[in-house]
Amino acid sequence: MTLLTTGTLRVGIDIGGTKTDAVAITASGEVVEQLRLPTGFGPDAVLETAIAAVTQLSELTHTDVAGFSSIGIGIPGAVDASTGRVTHAVNLGLEGLELGAELTRRLGRPVRIDNDVNAAALGAFHLLDKQDTHSMAYLNLGTGLAAGIVIEGRVWRGARGTAGEIGHIPVDPHGPECPCGQRGCLEMLASGSAIARQWPTDDPKPARALFAAAEAGDPRAVEVRQRFVDSVAAAVRILVLTVDVDSVVIGGGLSSLGPVLLDDVRAVLASWESVSPFLASTALSSRVAIVPVEFPAAAVGAALVGVA
Repeated sequence: MTLLTTGTLRVGIDIGGTKTDAVAITASGEVVEQLRLPTGFGPDAVLETAIAAVTQLSELTHTDVAGFSSIGIGIPGAVDASTGRVTHAVNLGLEGLELGAELTRRLGRPVRIDNDVNAAALGAFHLLDKQDTHSMAYLNLGTGLAAGIVIEGRVWRGARGTAGEIGHIPVDPHGPECPCGQRGCLEMLASGSAIARQWPTDDPKPARALFAAAEAGDPRAVEVRQRFVDSVAAAVRILVLTVDVDSVVIGGGLSSLGPVLLDDVRAVLASWESVSPFLASTALSSRVAIVPVEFPAAAVGAALVGVA
């Protein structure tokens, strides 16, 4: 491997509930190394996982830790991006951790922290043609549903940091109760947990099982799949009509469904456009895309968080 010049690499770490993805990228955004580690549970384990990721990338790239130009981390939960404090990351066992300050102390260099969806949004924005795209919403379809909004290369958080929490917009006042305390939230229809609730299966990939069963003609699967796709399309419509972003990019775990999901969502949007001149004028169906399956958007975005 060619030795890399000190200060030319940025490190990004995406800490998830079960796995941690880490990358080293060049200043232009090219991924030169990436790795995956299991994520530990609890404050000490999370810190050790992050340190191990940085250390291993240092070894793989032949770059001293002090030689990395920046280090950034994306992590679930409520994150104060200005201080690096993480709270309410239940799946990681974190109720209050000064993650940024502690990693800065242990690694001897500044470490910036942001919410994982915001980090992934930056990673997805990195892929777009910036001549045509000045604003983007990253629609994170995972266990839950949320969006990260990027304007001119920067995350827009809103007045109190809740911009993009579209999963908790109620769309059915008589729908199932959401963990947030409301009823009929969009997340209860357009998320991995929504699929798992409506299509119980032992398959480790419930969404793929659902789509396969629907493709095979199972009437119940067809119904659940269509409700899911309609709800994802509704999320795209909400983002365009409220923020009027240039593009909505679908990412998160369910984006692994790939082109079949994108085609279905576009078809629903096009059907709405065909009966609504107003929606047709917004060109909804041409404004949605999907993150390539092989692209580590969240980790690349975390690297960009490091220089934000």
